[in-house]
Amino acid sequence: MTAHATDYAWFETGEFAPIREAYCLTMVEGVSGGELLRRFGAAPGRRVTGVQEVLEAWEQYEDGEGEADEALHGREDEDLLVVAVAELDGWTVALEVNGYLGTTWELLPGLAEGTRLVSHFRNVNAVDHFHWQEGGRNRLHFEPLFPAERDGSDADAVAELLAEVGFDVSAAEGRSIERTTAAAFALGEELTGLRLTPERLRTAEFVIGYVPEP
Repeated sequence: MTAHATDYAWFETGEFAPIREAYCLTMVEGVSGGELLRRFGAAPGRRVTGVQEVLEAWEQYEDGEGEADEALHGREDEDLLVVAVAELDGWTVALEVNGYLGTTWELLPGLAEGTRLVSHFRNVNAVDHFHWQEGGRNRLHFEPLFPAERDGSDADAVAELLAEVGFDVSAAEGRSIERTTAAAFALGEELTGLRLTPERLRTAEFVIGYVPEP
C-alpha cells in the first residue's frame, strides 16, 4: 500500500507542531550516525531520547545554555546549527530544528556519497524543498508547495507517485496546497521504505551534533 499524506497528519499537530513550523529531515542509507555527523562537519555531543529532547537541546543552545553539552565548551562565539541523528532500519535520520543543512546543494553530494539520500525542509515562511539524491546525482528536487515544477533525472517518472502520496500535481489555479508537508513525509517513506511514526520518534536514540553555520 502506498504511503499517503493522511498517514503523517500527526506531524502537523500536538507535540510535533513546534518542529513542523521549521525543520529539516535527512535520511541517508547505510551509514552510521557518527559517519553522518562527520559528513555534516558536526562535533558530536550528548545522547538524548526522542524528538522532545532534541527540541529541548536546540532550545538550550538557542538560549545560550552551553553548559548543557560538553561539545559546546569553548565554542560560545561560534554560530552553530543543531543536527540530531538516529539509526533506524538501515538508515540514519538527521533531524534539524529550524535548520536547513540537509537540503543545501553544497552539502548534498558529500552527505549522499556512495549511497542514497532523501531530505525535505520547511521554514517559518513556508519555503520548502524536497531532495532525492544518489551520490552526486540529483534524481529529484522540487518545492512541495509547487510539485508540478520539478528537476532531476526522475522528475518526470515520479508524477504518478506524487499524486498517490497526496500532492496535487496540477498547475491550475485553485489547486490544493494542503498537507504538502505531510505528503513530503509520505513520499520520503515511499523512496526509502522507512516509516516514521510518533512512537518511533518519541523513543529513538539521537546523538546531538553541532555544525558551524555556512
